[in-house]
Amino acid sequence: MADASEHDHTFESADAGSATTFPLQCSALRKNGHVVIKGRPCKIIDMSTSKTGKHGHAKVNLVATDIFTGRKYEDLSPSTHNMNVPIISRLEYALVNIEMNMDDDVKGRGFLSLMREDGTMKEDVRVPDNEEGDKIIADFESGLELMVTVISAMGEEHAMSYKEAPKGNN
Repeated sequence: MADASEHDHTFESADAGSATTFPLQCSALRKNGHVVIKGRPCKIIDMSTSKTGKHGHAKVNLVATDIFTGRKYEDLSPSTHNMNVPIISRLEYALVNIEMNMDDDVKGRGFLSLMREDGTMKEDVRVPDNEEGDKIIADFESGLELMVTVISAMGEEHAMSYKEAPKGNN
């Protein structure tokens, strides 16, 4: 008979275990599609297939850019092998406020206060540290109502673009 203490388990997290990637055969990948290279979610900008060699596998040469940083990556893989494809979500939020970072010791500009469609707040997306971030700040400070597009993949999310919110006809 098993001791009851053997069945007591402590679980540190209880997420649904949803995957951040799924496998796909290299030969099924396409230009403008997505792939994981060196642990980063990338968009394929060029790919070519070499002929079957004496060892029997055609090779696929992939050139891709990181969807968040724009950094270029290359990979060479047999066409019959599987590669991971990132699950990417793109959601729009209403920009409510920008919490600017005034502390010189902390890296980054600050965070966007975003509102979901259901009215709940999301305040963990950083202001982009690029020209797009400059434009978001300038347009928000000039009084425009903005919709911010946030892209999420592999546990990372970034504000990638924005547009002026549609005017309501009340």
